[in-house]
Amino acid sequence: MPETPTEATEATQATAARGAGPVPCRVVVCRDCCCGSAKVTGVDHAAQTARLSAEVPMRVSDCLDACDQANVIVVQPSAAGRAAGGRPVWLGLVNDPEATEDVIGWVRAGGPGVAPLPAILDLYAFPPPRLGAAIRNGR
Repeated sequence: MPETPTEATEATQATAARGAGPVPCRVVVCRDCCCGSAKVTGVDHAAQTARLSAEVPMRVSDCLDACDQANVIVVQPSAAGRAAGGRPVWLGLVNDPEATEDVIGWVRAGGPGVAPLPAILDLYAFPPPRLGAAIRNGR
């Protein structure tokens, strides 16, 4: 902990220089039974996860119960995005590097509630598993 006002200012400037300001949103990447496995062929799963973690706040989750949409990525809104009405956006079949770059670009722009969902990512969007079942059953 800084002991003088000058040290406190220097610590604040160092934090700002590292980009520790507010995070636009977070990404959850499914990696379990189907997502991130050999069941989804032709995808460098490790490279996708590494690319996302290098560019945006990301965490890896166990099965998100949407195996028919593997690889699944959920973009969660920031506090500002949620206050503006943003809700988590589920993206499925994110199986090529271009789609991964589109996710990164949207997250950097602010994500749900802050930046509109790009038309290209709208093609990947699907309702969460429980919500999807409720819609299919007319609830």
